[in-house]
This record gives sequence, C-alpha cells and structure tokens, in this order.
Amino acid sequence: MYASPYDFRKAAVTVTPFDAETEFDRQVDHLVHLGYPALAGLSETAFRDLVAPLRAKAVDGTAGLPAPTDARVPFLLVTTRDLVGVPERLGLTTLAGKRKPGVLDRNYAEDDLPRFDPIKELEVPAGPAYLLFDVDRGEEFRNLAPATAMEGMTAQGRLPLTIDEGLAFVTLHPAALASNRCFSLVGSRCGDKRVPALWISQGAPKLGWCWYGNPHTWLGSASARPERVGLE
Repeated sequence: MYASPYDFRKAAVTVTPFDAETEFDRQVDHLVHLGYPALAGLSETAFRDLVAPLRAKAVDGTAGLPAPTDARVPFLLVTTRDLVGVPERLGLTTLAGKRKPGVLDRNYAEDDLPRFDPIKELEVPAGPAYLLFDVDRGEEFRNLAPATAMEGMTAQGRLPLTIDEGLAFVTLHPAALASNRCFSLVGSRCGDKRVPALWISQGAPKLGWCWYGNPHTWLGSASARPERVGLE
C-alpha cells in the first residue's frame, strides 16, 4: 500500500482563540490613554459608560473570527465625528513603533472634510460610536482603481470603510498601515470623483485622497462586513 508523505488527518488548521471582551477593553483603554474623553468633553467614566453597551455586542459579532493580524482584525470600536473631529483623531494616529502624529494632506480645502459622508450603500448607525466587524486593509485590491475594488468587495459580500472607520483601524491597530500596505476609504464620498485614503508620508499616517478611477501599486481598498452595530 502506498504511504503518503502527508497525513491529511492531522492537517486541520488551528485557529487562535480570540477573546473579544479583552480586545474591547484594550481598545477602550487605548482611546482613554490617547485622551479621547477630554476631546469629547467627557470624563473618563462617562466615556467608558458611553461605549460600554457595545462590549457584549462585540462578543456576539465576532463569533468564529480569528485573532487579529496586521492585515485583518475581528472588530473595531469606531468613534465618529459626532464625538471627536476628524483632524483631532487623525493627530492621535501613529505608525507602529513611531511617534510622529498623523497629518491631513494639504490638498484638502478648509471646508472639505465635513462634506465627505458615508455612501448610500452603507448603513452607518447614528451616534458617537459603533462596531465594525471583520475589517481588512484590502491588499488584494492594490494596483486596482477604487471603482474596480468596489466591484470586487461587493462581489464578496463586503463593503468599504469610511474615514471614521479608517481612522479607527489605524488608531487601534497601527500596524495595519505599512509601506506598500496603505488603503483607500471608498465608503466616504463628497459628490465628486475623489476618494479618501490613508497612506504614509515622512514617517507618519496621512489622510489624503485619490481619484475613483486611478490605481496605485501601494494602495489597496479597505473593506469589512456590511453590518455596523450601534449603541441602540
């Protein structure tokens, strides 16, 4: 009888256990450490109480998902511009192991950011915070125009990230943004052909924009599961 060099009965993939409650607490602690409560005009206790209802929902929404990697994470605690403005949150982002704060690209006009809203395909919960699940920085969409990436992710049953969600990704998992591993945020648009994107400039995160029809070899398009879970 032929003896295979491989014993397929022992080839089962081991999935690292993921503790969503511990990860939720880590994310909240990190936001507190960065000073989010003060920026939101809240005490630390009030901030923790505000987001606390999402803790159990994080457990429910991540059932079966593996532990975080640099490229993909089970969930994000997303704070919105209703709580803290985009420039303030951007200034608290850094690259993994670095200290330089994130910056806004000079090509944004002064009144641009408030005009970038979630696209109609997304059902973003109202309010100051919500959960986003199974978030991926979209390396497979590198060198594809955001328009093409949008088609690819929707074919997979996924949808793109907004500016708020991209900032949460880099804030809570700085290693997600890396050289040649940057990403567009196709979920935020303002009615023209611009697409926000997070990339690296002079050793820091930068929130810029590119064109909906233009590809870049170093720029993918981040995506997540369609559902977003709010406080209510």
